[in-house]
Amino acid sequence: MSENVITPPSAPVVVLDHPLVQHKLTRLRQVSTSTAGFRRLTREISLLMAYEATRDLPLETVEIETPLEHMEGRLLSGKKLCLVSILRAGNGILDGMLDLLPAARVGHIGLFRDPESLEPVEYYMKLPEDIDVRVCIVVDPMLATGHSAAAAIDRLKAAGARQLVFVCLLAAPEGVAFLSAAHPDVKIITCSIDRELDAHGYIRPGLGDAGDRLFGTK
Repeated sequence: MSENVITPPSAPVVVLDHPLVQHKLTRLRQVSTSTAGFRRLTREISLLMAYEATRDLPLETVEIETPLEHMEGRLLSGKKLCLVSILRAGNGILDGMLDLLPAARVGHIGLFRDPESLEPVEYYMKLPEDIDVRVCIVVDPMLATGHSAAAAIDRLKAAGARQLVFVCLLAAPEGVAFLSAAHPDVKIITCSIDRELDAHGYIRPGLGDAGDRLFGTK
């Protein structure tokens, strides 16, 4: 999958420019896209993002028998992945990734953004016990101010997580800068870095509120 790599303080920010990703993202942005269509497109894009998020997983050599002969093949090495959804909108990406990674463990972190301060407030967290030995892929459709993503990663690191990747549909330059400064060791994967945040903390041009569009709420 082709990509553009931007250079923040340390870890790379990968913007997926694959034609299928960009086609589906444009459909996702359209105000005319229905709730069902939004869910389907998010699921499809999440599969393509999972491909990139798992690019560096370690492999080990194993011996197997094919119907014709003995051979050496390669399988994933070590503990299975942990997918961590930032509730509630992260579940839209989580569901698609689980189609590709059905053996992954799953964690949830509940955060909401205070409408006045725009700061994250935690209301729920449930993680696998052995998160310290798993690669954790943190998913949330939007990287806006970056505060919620950074807060979620703070909590994951406090719980023992050491290998983290953050995956989102859209990012704002402000969010990329904030998260990269707070956690320069965490790779960010997104489908687009949009123009800016507006005064209300929404990504422009963006796609609206991802949670509302996924679940048909306002």
